[in-house]
Amino acid sequence: MKAAVVTAFTEPLQLQDRAVPTPGAGQVLVRIEASGLCHTDIHAARGEWPVKPTPPFVPGHEGVGIVEAVGPGVTSRTEGERVALPWLGHACGHCDHCVRGWETLCEHQQNTGYSVDGGFAEYAVADATYVVPVPEGVSPHDAAPLTCAGVTTYKAIKVARIRPTERVAVFGIGGLGHLAVQYARLVGATVIAVDVEDEKLRLASELGADHVVNARTGDPVAAIEALGGADVAVVLAVIPSVFEQAFASLRRGGRLVCVGLPPESEGPMALPIFPTVLKGISVIGSIVGTRQDLGEVFELHARGRTRVVAETRKLDDVNAAIDDVLAGRTTARLVFEF
Repeated sequence: MKAAVVTAFTEPLQLQDRAVPTPGAGQVLVRIEASGLCHTDIHAARGEWPVKPTPPFVPGHEGVGIVEAVGPGVTSRTEGERVALPWLGHACGHCDHCVRGWETLCEHQQNTGYSVDGGFAEYAVADATYVVPVPEGVSPHDAAPLTCAGVTTYKAIKVARIRPTERVAVFGIGGLGHLAVQYARLVGATVIAVDVEDEKLRLASELGADHVVNARTGDPVAAIEALGGADVAVVLAVIPSVFEQAFASLRRGGRLVCVGLPPESEGPMALPIFPTVLKGISVIGSIVGTRQDLGEVFELHARGRTRVVAETRKLDDVNAAIDDVLAGRTTARLVFEF
């Protein structure tokens, strides 16, 4: 099978011919139909986070495909079923986090495309318990970005506990941000989209953003304050200064939801103590959603409540696709189709 492999953090991905893996006990073999390119895949390929994957490995945690075979003991999945391979590839199922419904906080988790091989290949094996069925009416092309970009932003909107009519500022309109705008609207928010590219802001307006702010041509904090300040700021960018701008844009009682993960080299976010205390600001870290969350994301999409904006690429062009993402030449998500 063809696979895009990280062989070293300083080298481009290599296209290799590998043997099709065999599913072990509790696993399924999935023939990949589509796999989205997430910024996390780029961080993984470059070893930019404190906890690094171990080369060689196959990135990709937005893989969607058909179950071709099931391993011993698998009763929950069947051959011919379409499933998604999300970031959470495995959790222990027994710790207090797992038991309380926060499996994404499990300290024993395995992550698809990071600690176990992922979807940048024609086939992948996965834990049958942690793949998520893709319902009828959701295409592989759409399901792939929803498997991470969708469930990540959906969870961020959930944990923000947004009340209808609250002002929600989404910082970074791209693969994640264009979905965050839609989820915020679904819960009744007044949405402010912030980006540095007019094309992405036009997309945000098409998807229902009530206000747009170009942070390249003006001060986003002043612009949001002129609207009354944000009740919630969801940060999807990977630059610490953007987190600081988002914090400054909040009104009293506001919530800062941190989602984007900058490279380790970018340094920390500065959090001023006095405004945090005196304005009663909450700072919330939001990791990807659970299997339940992803099921809800798929259901919303099947009902026609969301729109995925994505461009199709071939796996042969994986390194060029990474360059395009880093250069900001993509409006939203890139999806490799097999």
